[in-house]
Amino acid sequence: MTVARTEPAAAPPQRPPPRPLRIGELSARSGRTIHAIRWYEAQGLIPGVERDLGGRRVYHEQHVDWLDLMDRLRRTGMSIAEMRAYTALVKRGRGTLKYAHRTRVLQTISEWTEALTLIDSKIDYYGEWLTTGHRPKRSPEYRVKDAVAAPRGAAPKRVSRSRRVAPAR
Repeated sequence: MTVARTEPAAAPPQRPPPRPLRIGELSARSGRTIHAIRWYEAQGLIPGVERDLGGRRVYHEQHVDWLDLMDRLRRTGMSIAEMRAYTALVKRGRGTLKYAHRTRVLQTISEWTEALTLIDSKIDYYGEWLTTGHRPKRSPEYRVKDAVAAPRGAAPKRVSRSRRVAPAR
C-alpha cells in the first residue's frame, strides 16, 4: 500500500511591516498641523503612538485613517470627551467596543418598547372609551406600568383607583 505524500500548504504571503511615519509626514498626509496632532495626542485621542530610542513619536498609516475618523466624529457633533471615551474603548479592544455598542442598542430597544407599549395602551384605552361610552377607570400610564412590571405572558394586574372625595365643608 502506497501512501500519497502531500506537500505542506504554502504560507500566505507576508505583508511588509508598516513603514513608520514621523510627525511631519503624518501632518502632510492627514492635513493637520503638527500642533494639532500633538494636541490630539495630549487629549488621549490617538491610540498606539510609539516612541523611538530618541524619544521621537513614531506613527503608522493607521494613524492617518484614525485622524480622519476623529475629524468625522467631530463633524457629527461628538464632543472631545465622547471622542476620548470612544478612543479608550478602542484601546481596550474590539470586544469592549462591541459590548458598549450592544448595550446602547439594547437600551434604545428598551426605550422604544416602552414607548410602543404606551401607544398600544392608549389605543386600547380610547377604543374602550368609544365602545362603552364611559371613560375607563385606569389611565394608559397605569396600564403601561402594569405591563412593564408583569412578567411575559402574565395577565396584567388590576389596580383600582379610589375616587377623590370632596372635603367636607
